Order: sequence, then C-alpha cells, then structure tokens
Amino acid sequence: MKPVPIASVQLDEPEIAAAVAVLRSGHLVAGAAVEAFERQFARLVGAEYAVAVSSGTAALHVAYLAVLKPGDEVLVPGFTHISTASMVHFAGGRPVLCDVDRRSFTLSLQDAARKVTACTSAITPVHLFGNACDIDGIQQLAERHKLKIIWDAAQAHATRHRGRDIGSFADLVTYSFYPTKNLTTGEGGMLVTGDRELYERCMLLRNHGQSRKYYHESFGLNYRMMEVSGALGLEQLKKLPALSEKRRQHARYLTARLGGVDGITVPYVAGDVEHSFHQYSILLELDRLGCSRDEFVDALKAEGVEAAVHYPRALNQQPAFAADNVRLPNCEWLAQRIMSLPVHPLLSEGDLDRVAGAVTKVAARMRQTPAH
Repeated sequence: MKPVPIASVQLDEPEIAAAVAVLRSGHLVAGAAVEAFERQFARLVGAEYAVAVSSGTAALHVAYLAVLKPGDEVLVPGFTHISTASMVHFAGGRPVLCDVDRRSFTLSLQDAARKVTACTSAITPVHLFGNACDIDGIQQLAERHKLKIIWDAAQAHATRHRGRDIGSFADLVTYSFYPTKNLTTGEGGMLVTGDRELYERCMLLRNHGQSRKYYHESFGLNYRMMEVSGALGLEQLKKLPALSEKRRQHARYLTARLGGVDGITVPYVAGDVEHSFHQYSILLELDRLGCSRDEFVDALKAEGVEAAVHYPRALNQQPAFAADNVRLPNCEWLAQRIMSLPVHPLLSEGDLDRVAGAVTKVAARMRQTPAH
C-alpha cells in the first residue's frame, strides 16, 4: 500500500482555470485578482485592511519594518519557524527568545514578562500549528508595557478564539500561503490590521515606497504578490471553511483513538479555541517508551505512515542564535518529543484508521523495548 502522506496539495479545476485566465490575460503582477483576494480575506477574518505580499516571511518583514526602530527588542517564542525571529533582525531589531508553554506550544507569558526591558517595543505570539495563543494574557502584557503586537498566524487560517477569528485582533496579523498551509497561493502571504496608518505604511513598504507610479514617499521593497497567486487565493477562500472542518473532524478522530494510548500525549486545545490543525502534533512520553522520537518516526514510516517533526531544534539551539547563549527548557524539551501526524483534508477514513493503528502499534512495541 502507498504510505499515508503527511501533507497533500490539491488544486482543482477552478484554481487551474483561474490561473490560466491570468496567464492568458498577460497581467501577471498584482492587479484585480490580488485586490479582490485582499478584500475577501479581510472580510473573512474580520479585519478592516489586508495587504497581500509574496510570502509569509515577507509579511513578517513588512510588519516589523512598520513598527520597529533600529535596536528595538521584540519578544519572540523560541519554538517556531526561524522567520518569526530572523525578520526582526532584518528589520533592524533584536529578537529576544522566550520559552513556551508545554501544553499549548505557544508563548509563555511568564517568561516573556521577565524579559521585558526598556528597549522592548513589540511582541510576536505565534498561533503554532493552528492553536490560538493566550490572547487575553498577551493583550494585557502588551497594554501594561505599551508593546505593539504582531500575531504570527502563518499556520492558523480559520482559527478562532471565543468565536472570533484570530485575524481580527490588533495590531497586525501575518499569514503564510505556502503550498502545505491550510490555504495556499503557491507562495504568498498577507498582513491584516484595523489600523489605517499601519495599513498605509505596509502598502508603501510592499511596493518600493510608492504611493503612485514613480512617486516614492519612502524606501520600500518589492514584496508584491503575483496575480496568479491572487487568483488561486480567491478560489481557495471558497473552500477554506469546508477544508478547515475536515481537518477538525480528522483531529477529533485521532484524539479519540489516541487519547488513551500509553506513552502518547494528544494536542491540547483550550475550551475557548477552535484549532485549525495545520498540524496534528503529538508528544511522546519518552520515559514510557524505549525509543527516541526519531526512532518512533522511523517505525511509523515502516508501518506506511509518514510523520514529520516540527521542530527538531528550538531556536536557541540553532547556530544562528548561539551568541545569545540562552536556555529555553520547555522549547528544548518539546524539540525532543514532538512529532506531527497526517491530518490534512484529503485523508480517507481508511487513512485515518491506518494512522491511528500504526501509532498504537508502534507505541505498544516501544513500551516493551528497554530504554537505551
């Protein structure tokens, strides 16, 4: 049998037709389709304004450039994709790595609060894997220290907190539309905000600082979204609600099957959060299993189930951050134990049964294997 894939990208006839129409038009750089995608995305998440860009990393870079001064510090979780932190550097700021919560995998408010200094000007919570952060706590921390909030929602399309889409919160929210994301434009990203001034600043930064053709009010970058990407995004938006519900259904099935398996901890979701399950990430209780996480992943592969590791190193363990010499115990703990199982919308009932059965089988075998 073919392995159950960890991710699957499917573009159907409506997306293909929309892309072909753009190619035939000859209008390839941000135009009517991108503008319509911005409007509809903003409406979907409940934001006033949206700015489409060329990638999720570009969205973060623009967001940081819009709010930071040279030397400003930004509180960033140490368990995330490196772009959350590296774009602070490229915007002239200093990323300050903070620990995370072991249950939710999101920013530890306690550690972040300890690391606020007179130079701290912003905080970037990450809605990791589609699980919403402690939004109330972060807003209170930001208000107390007068910090801007840049929410990294690269993996959190359609995530909701107390019935409210996470894209509707101040100050800025950034998204990625990489191929394996819950909504894809091939490559692409988006910033959303309710702040008119921030919106206008981001629009200038995206396109060489131009407010009109060859009139440059400031310096800027070329982070425009391609028109083909905008056309794909418009079609993908129509499917997002149904595809998101599929992911949630699949996650509920896996949790029901795996929640009682000795040695496995299923994802934690707070009662007021609608997780969008970009990843279904479990933790291995290594003291109960006679193997490492990587050995468990290999054993699953032998059973015909693909798994992935997000992330095998915390940011403080990356050579790029070696000079910071910071310890993040929870991030380091997670990096040894976390792994992701298939949860994408194209899985069949049979696929889900194979995933749950393989995890249960491997866990039972590893529990009988002496630790080494």
